Amino acid sequence: MRGSKRNPMARLALIVLVACLGIGSRRFASRLPGFIAAYAGDTLWALATFLGFGLVRPSASTWRVALLAISFSVAIEVSQLYHAPWIDSIRGTTVGGLVLGFGFLWSDLACYAVGVGLGILIEQMSLPNRSRT
Repeated sequence: MRGSKRNPMARLALIVLVACLGIGSRRFASRLPGFIAAYAGDTLWALATFLGFGLVRPSASTWRVALLAISFSVAIEVSQLYHAPWIDSIRGTTVGGLVLGFGFLWSDLACYAVGVGLGILIEQMSLPNRSRT
């Protein structure tokens, strides 16, 4: 997979778009269908994570980026089982809450799998000659 690299400007633009959609899915949840309101934010969070790892590891294979993204997402979700004043104070900030979340939900793990799967699909469609290993 040494031949092609991800376009960093396109990747940044996608991250911004996905982040805006994810924040919008939370902010306007009352105007969205229940299923979308409940699961879009976490799915888009995982997609942004996939895109972010692809940005910082431009030569890594799609599957390596996917493994990094799903591992990171699951680690963050599991960390939500831990509550101490110091980490809960970080979660109390806007950025901390967006990155670390608040409470463990099994359904979030499914959302992360879908979000990373969307990242794989987007990448495979945009870079068809990338290594699939």
